[in-house]
Amino acid sequence: MPQWKEQVALITGAGSGIGRAAALAFADEGARVIVSDVQIENGEQTVQEIRARKGEAIFVKADVWKKDDVANLIKQTIERYGRLDFAFNNAGIEGAMATTADCTEENWDRTLAINLKGIWLCMKYELPRMLDRGGGAIVNCSSVAGLVGFPQLPAYVASKHGIVGLTRTAALEYAKQGIRINAVCPGVIHTAMIDRISQQHPETQAQFIAGEPVGRMGTPEEIAASVIWLCSDRASFVTGQALAVDGGWVAQ
Repeated sequence: MPQWKEQVALITGAGSGIGRAAALAFADEGARVIVSDVQIENGEQTVQEIRARKGEAIFVKADVWKKDDVANLIKQTIERYGRLDFAFNNAGIEGAMATTADCTEENWDRTLAINLKGIWLCMKYELPRMLDRGGGAIVNCSSVAGLVGFPQLPAYVASKHGIVGLTRTAALEYAKQGIRINAVCPGVIHTAMIDRISQQHPETQAQFIAGEPVGRMGTPEEIAASVIWLCSDRASFVTGQALAVDGGWVAQ
């Protein structure tokens, strides 16, 4: 039995990978889903998949580091459905691989803008609408790179650590107002992002798998299941956490 009939979930970066898996999972639980991405074709494909499964969804294009895009995203959500119950702020990029000294200013600024400023902007506009409803749940997508270091990804690691700190701060601010805010920290998940890194640096895929104590990559659906749990009443006493869903990576 779906647990969220008539409730509304917003997922950014929902055109592929973890975001698409989460959008499908929210729809399967009965939520009406706002699918957002910068890639229009991919986002529309996610909507089509939801509708093929008898779910309800709309697509709204948004570039999360642009204030006007995010404001419009939330505006369209409220105009269409009148409420916002859940948000999975997932949009992000890996940026270019380079040592800290060789990381370009352009790469640093772009990665921090999309990954960290983007999540702040999303919460900035989501939180007032959740307060209007008297509560809600937000999950921000960090990474195991938000908990430990990874060589040659200084901007990405900094942005993902920042998401954990931002999540904890916001969770404390809204804990008594009915809004729970957590972060999910995926390990190595088989997505297009991993494929891009592997194409540029073929040795990395084997290294990633070797680094996972369970001996394999995770799947987008495994992360989606964790997001659903964090938003559900079964996690009603969980807020301000950075949940590692990582096959044991950070336990090493």
